[in-house]
Amino acid sequence: MTPESYPTARREETADILHDTAVPDPYRWLEDPDSPETKGWLLGQSELFGRNRGPQRFKSRIAELLRSGSVGTPAWRGGRHFFSRRTPDQEHAVYYVVEPDGTERALIDPMAIDPSGLTTLDAVQPDKEGRLLAYQISVGGNEESILYVMDVTTGARVEGPIDRCRYSPIAWLPGGEAFYYVRRLPSSEVPENETQFHRRVYLHRVGISTEEDVIIFGEGLKMTNYYGVSVSRDGRWLQVSAHEGTAPRNDLWIADLTSSPADRPELRVVQEGVDGQTGLLFGRDGRLYVHTDRDASRGRVCVTDPAEPGFETWRDLVPEDPEAVLSDFAILDDLERPVMLVGWTRHAISEITVHDLESGDRVGEVPTPGLGSIGGISERPEGGHEAWFGYTDNTTPPTIQRYDARTGQTTLWAASPGAVEVPPVRTSQVVYQSEDGTDVRMLIISPADDTPGPRPTILYGYGGFGLSMTPGYSASILSWVEAGGVYAITNLRGGGEEGEDWHRAGMLGNKQNVFDDFHAAAEHLISTGVTTSAQLGISGGSNGGLLVGAALTQRPDLYAAVVCSAPLLDMIRYEQFGLGATWNVEYGTAEDPEEFGWLWSYSPYHHVKEGVAYPATMFTVFQSDTRVHPLHAWKMCAALQHASASGRPVLLRNETEVGHGARSVSRSVDLSADTLTFLARHTGL
Repeated sequence: MTPESYPTARREETADILHDTAVPDPYRWLEDPDSPETKGWLLGQSELFGRNRGPQRFKSRIAELLRSGSVGTPAWRGGRHFFSRRTPDQEHAVYYVVEPDGTERALIDPMAIDPSGLTTLDAVQPDKEGRLLAYQISVGGNEESILYVMDVTTGARVEGPIDRCRYSPIAWLPGGEAFYYVRRLPSSEVPENETQFHRRVYLHRVGISTEEDVIIFGEGLKMTNYYGVSVSRDGRWLQVSAHEGTAPRNDLWIADLTSSPADRPELRVVQEGVDGQTGLLFGRDGRLYVHTDRDASRGRVCVTDPAEPGFETWRDLVPEDPEAVLSDFAILDDLERPVMLVGWTRHAISEITVHDLESGDRVGEVPTPGLGSIGGISERPEGGHEAWFGYTDNTTPPTIQRYDARTGQTTLWAASPGAVEVPPVRTSQVVYQSEDGTDVRMLIISPADDTPGPRPTILYGYGGFGLSMTPGYSASILSWVEAGGVYAITNLRGGGEEGEDWHRAGMLGNKQNVFDDFHAAAEHLISTGVTTSAQLGISGGSNGGLLVGAALTQRPDLYAAVVCSAPLLDMIRYEQFGLGATWNVEYGTAEDPEEFGWLWSYSPYHHVKEGVAYPATMFTVFQSDTRVHPLHAWKMCAALQHASASGRPVLLRNETEVGHGARSVSRSVDLSADTLTFLARHTGL
């Protein structure tokens, strides 16, 4: 396609001078979604996408594979347990309660609340007795959670709506009469461009107006702080944590609620100003269990006395492993010899070990169904000998497994409810070297027939915020591989697959390592005969959208096609939109001269050059996205349409009434079908 084929996008001479550097921004006018010019341009892009969309080749197969449904790990409260399940024909998972006699009842069905499918269930938290349920819902993808409380027995709402509760934990006090939660200050009390920030921890008493809520914590601290809050099962200990944005470190305090009132807890420092992440579990045995990466990049579990919780008192119970990352633990104490189950990811593959609770000595392991990913390990809050955990892998829809510490056996407790025929695939994990010699791992999923010869391939990556790419059931991946393609997922630096050091090797001034790892993955796939550059597509979303945006501008010769979803692309102005101000601890800030240099060196929007033969590119963005504003993709799309000399299409799929996160199944199917169809067309599948 030629620039003449695209909707007209006016180029301005707009430029900022930052740290003696001219920063051009020819499409800044696209930052205003409400201007007639932007609306006209978006309409033109929508019409262009419609003309070039073509039949959604994969749609029916993706929908069929998603008929597996899903099931969630149970939360036990008293004699009841709570869980989520999506049946084959449901658009959203439904949240259920199961009574002690086995009677099952639906508590929250998003489609019953809103038949349009636009309402999502964002979070749930039963109280300690299982009598009340706090839940949060949002509409149209904006993730602006509204908090309600339900009586579990009757299903009646007893509280809410309470707004401004996005990302709020709920910490119930025993008895269900009150809870701690996190809420933003009213917009009337903060500057207009800061309404997404300024959180506080409150104490709320059920049935009392929120006007009476008491601020417990957060006054005078940074506006970008996120707060965590929890209360021990016996109600004695309050734990409050603070993260500056998404920083990989937190400050941590505890209060003894038996010696200070719930509305004025005397918080004592556990750690403050420390470069490490720490969380606490107050054990039923009176000990304090500490999960930390402080002085242990891959994590460890320590034990101490809650009366003296400072770092100097911590004693290693389960020390750092030289290869595996410690992700989770649970305590089973209704045994002659109480044990701790410890979850690990070893090079992105999950495992669970069993340790003596007193000494920490390893005494066994939990059998797991295969080489896959394990969800959170849960036990009964009052203690017991059983634990439940989620399991999935590349060909297994989510299941819930039950482990019995008395027998040492793992059994299937609940499977996803839909029966689907999963295509046979072959999965292998390979190690390749990045540009600086660092070993990087990659999962390659290919057709089981193992026919030699290069195939159309999708390379996927993320590489940020310490998030790990682990095996999981994916209708899109299976549909692609069943059609004859290869799907590769690489564990880039910036992720958490090898611990916090691995994350930090790909953040701030080290961000180029992430892109180098990705280019090296592509080169490995080509050099080993898996694919060719003419058959290689790349895909990434959010921070992964930044990844593929950098990849296509740094190595346009290496890739045939790109799908760039909900991306960050203008890294000079990203802090000014959405939740961007919370991410400068990951990327850096353009206000600082050195950090500006990091951002300027790779910011994809600013590295689009006229006359370069760029890959076929499709941007997918979501109009209600309140995390990453779609303006990033709009500006980059206009720049590429103006500049590319390859004749390959640059398209924008701009979707309304959805956001960055959860969506209905049918909307997910449509998006996946469009992206796979585009990649197939331009990689020759």
